[in-house]
Amino acid sequence: MSTPAQLCPCGSKKILTTCCQPIHQIPSRAEHPEQLMRARYSAHVLGLVDFVVATYHPSCEAEQHREAIAESVHSNWLGLEVVSSEIAANGEGFVEFKAYYQEGKEEFCLQEKSRFLREPCGDTSQWFYIDGEYPEPETEPTQQPQVISDKVGRNDPCPCGSGKKFKKCCS
Repeated sequence: MSTPAQLCPCGSKKILTTCCQPIHQIPSRAEHPEQLMRARYSAHVLGLVDFVVATYHPSCEAEQHREAIAESVHSNWLGLEVVSSEIAANGEGFVEFKAYYQEGKEEFCLQEKSRFLREPCGDTSQWFYIDGEYPEPETEPTQQPQVISDKVGRNDPCPCGSGKKFKKCCS
């Protein structure tokens, strides 16, 4: 008896083997930044730290931050919602998303507008994650649950209130 095909964790409602898994094997297969972003989310769910590290833009020096990246990967990810995606006239890609996760008994939402760059990679080119910003709320801000921790994570909002990730602001 065969096992049922596993749906891709990225929320596409496609089978993993035809959705993000081929990109996990060869990242340059992502033809659009949204495909890479979905594959990066799936890699978080599946615990693929090497893939996440490898798909950061080289200027991010992700290998130096492998431990913090692994900590993020090993969170309890609950779901992904893509809000928008585009390739701008200058060739940069942008994907705004909401990723839901759980810490303890509380659920949280990480909303980010990620920026991607397409760079030469061997005989081809590849999309790489470069950075992201937290979008401005469209309505009156509501009190968001705060995660109390001794340490601010690389991808957490900067405590200074800039709206940027900690790693791109006050780290």
